[in-house]
Amino acid sequence: MSFSLTPTLYLLKSVASGRIYQDDGWMLDPDSESQPSLLRTLYSSTRIHLRDKKNGLYQYADWMPIRRILNGSAPPITYRSKNLAEVIGLHYLWITFSGYWPEKGSMMKTCTFKETEAYSVCARLPENTQQILVVASAGNTARAFARVCSDNQIPLLLCVPVDNIDVLWSDQPFLPCVKLICTDSGSDYSDAIYLSNLAVSTNGFLAEGGAKNVARRDGMASTFLSATHAIGQIPDYYFQAIGSGTGAIAAWEANLRFIEDGRYGQHKTKLMLSQNEPFTPMYDSWKAGSRELLPLDEEEAHHQIAQMYSKVLSNRKPPYSIAGGLFDALTDTNGDILKVNNHAAIVATELFNQTEGIDIHPAAGVATASLIQAIDAGLISSEANVMLNITGGGEKILQSQHKLYYLEPSRIFSASPHQEEVSDFIKFLFRDYLKQYALGEVK
Repeated sequence: MSFSLTPTLYLLKSVASGRIYQDDGWMLDPDSESQPSLLRTLYSSTRIHLRDKKNGLYQYADWMPIRRILNGSAPPITYRSKNLAEVIGLHYLWITFSGYWPEKGSMMKTCTFKETEAYSVCARLPENTQQILVVASAGNTARAFARVCSDNQIPLLLCVPVDNIDVLWSDQPFLPCVKLICTDSGSDYSDAIYLSNLAVSTNGFLAEGGAKNVARRDGMASTFLSATHAIGQIPDYYFQAIGSGTGAIAAWEANLRFIEDGRYGQHKTKLMLSQNEPFTPMYDSWKAGSRELLPLDEEEAHHQIAQMYSKVLSNRKPPYSIAGGLFDALTDTNGDILKVNNHAAIVATELFNQTEGIDIHPAAGVATASLIQAIDAGLISSEANVMLNITGGGEKILQSQHKLYYLEPSRIFSASPHQEEVSDFIKFLFRDYLKQYALGEVK
């Protein structure tokens, strides 16, 4: 189900060249530019006006590149911490929580801020799109897209490492419009991306685009919008654990829009990001002063990822070097990347539960541990306004209250399948939709 909405008015700007584009509806890259670059949305509303809360996430529609409002969305919530703040020694700790916590008014049924991406990306799609959306994920993003697409009857093909599919659950059955294919045991997120690239090379299938999709970033930016409105000003520090860094890029872009808005301050939030040891490619590159990611041995990367507490933070090809990407965001905000070991992350996860009264995802535990680490190192003042982005939580509450349904893979491919093998299978898998949309003959 979706509801009509006057499409948000915006243009697209290449960060590298400054060139302005009209969106073709699904533009992911600047046309005919030699330097790889993210596009950025330029909204006609330079001042954001929040819509009624009944619109869920779409209360931020002024700064979302969308065509419609989908059913079932919920926004992040931000509140000022008392207990955790007192324990770690901060006076103004603001927690932005994305997950399931009815007591606080947080009602994300997938328990992750990846919902903010899915509701924005899918609302950018034309209502009667004639292509099947393809999304690659390490787990949480897939769960969010599966729920949103199932609820709104949007055809979706998910590509996920088979070792991660235990996170593909819902409190209601998935509709047949959502299909899952996997890469074999021992594969990781980069292998799932490779599989998705083969899928989108097939006629009738559409790449979601990842960090290149402005709707993904502007949906994720809702966490920063929530915090800034709750605080009444742009926060001084932003803490988040990163796998791709897309959420941090989104926060930086939202920060720049607030500066143009003019009502929330003129300063840039210092991005304080974290990676989970031993897999720390962006930390290593940033500390080396390198815009390019340092070379990474594939076998060693697989070994490191297997040891991580938070395996969702395991992107081997993040948008770090690209113009407008994470390196630029860190440079512009005088930010930093910290590394957190498994023990510290586990301790911080338990501390958050004890002090705030809710379970959180391992990635959020990594972010909390990095905040404690920064305080102990004297990197932030106790009087600073600090935003801690808790990117997922509340699973224990939701799962105790609901029966769970799991999405089963339609096929498990090797880590390096052939194009024809993938194309033939997914055309068969979505044969009814492809016939319906008259996108060509199928077997």
